[in-house]
Amino acid sequence: MQKHWPPFNFSAGPAMLPKKVMQIAQQEFLDWHGTGLSVMDFSHRGKEFASIAEKAETDLRELMSIPDNYKVLFSAGGASLQFAMVPLNFLRTQAVYVNTGIWGKKAIGEASKFGNVSVVEALQSDDGLLSIVPEKQWAFSDTFDYFHLTTNETIGGVEFLNFPKHGKGRWIADMSSNILSKIINIEDFALIYAGAQKNIGPAGLSIIIVRDDWLQKELPPTVPSLMQYKVLAENDSMYNTPPTYSWYLAGLVFDWIKRQGGVEEMERRADERSTILYEYIDNSEFYRNPVKPHCRSRMNIPFILQDESLNEMFLAEAEQFGLVNLKGHRSVGGMRASLYNAMPIEGVEALVEFMKDFEKRA
Repeated sequence: MQKHWPPFNFSAGPAMLPKKVMQIAQQEFLDWHGTGLSVMDFSHRGKEFASIAEKAETDLRELMSIPDNYKVLFSAGGASLQFAMVPLNFLRTQAVYVNTGIWGKKAIGEASKFGNVSVVEALQSDDGLLSIVPEKQWAFSDTFDYFHLTTNETIGGVEFLNFPKHGKGRWIADMSSNILSKIINIEDFALIYAGAQKNIGPAGLSIIIVRDDWLQKELPPTVPSLMQYKVLAENDSMYNTPPTYSWYLAGLVFDWIKRQGGVEEMERRADERSTILYEYIDNSEFYRNPVKPHCRSRMNIPFILQDESLNEMFLAEAEQFGLVNLKGHRSVGGMRASLYNAMPIEGVEALVEFMKDFEKRA
């Protein structure tokens, strides 16, 4: 096989950004809109960055149809910081956490440090295939402060393609890896948080969408100011200096998504990309996917070679042909192709072409 593609980055995160966004950032790097300064030079309280921040929020609100009674916050620390912030702000008696994989388990571990957590073990393995346990089989207390979901598990490749019925209105969701990839009803959630480094922008930034009434909840006096959602909201996400350049790049991504056709178009592309790869894997005896179809992730597709002694050869040759970061997470092995919004359809087609050729030669 002689073909070499321009690098397609299948990393689970930090992940690729849209090429157009990178080009705009490159053009504006030394001189943003004729100011003679880089965005990194701006004061976060100056008029230049204020305009960047305002547009980013306005565009995100439009893309996700965020109602006026929800605040949009931009915070440092990534989603893992939210694992602690959520219980610090809202856990009083008991919270329900649905465990569908490693990231859900990490969120449970942090929340358990601050109060009682009722865990729904919703990930099962049947004949070597992972799946989400049907909601009717879940067992948990009816008394809870909030109901936590990890909407997509990047490592196991499991996604809630349909949300459960329990807890609607009190859902708190980690959407780090599938935000902006499907249309959702914001009003079903009390709070949504997402680390930026998958579908939004570079690492170091989190997006938080929180309903106003939840910002009025009384907090213990020991909660640090910077970890209070109310404080972030009252200070327009600038209680301290935020990650301004990551915020700027996130805004460029929001604008790019709008120009592509919005979240509806991102959802169509996500379905198209994942279907191409899943259909090839399912029709091959050389590769297999370890997740049942009803909960397969559209964002992160793990796959296993029937002869795992060929793993290193597969990865080395794939990289040689411009298909990079396909190695599976160290905890599960195998391969993983992450297909976030920035991945063009050509990247998936190139991967399938390579996989077919490798299968013939192996």
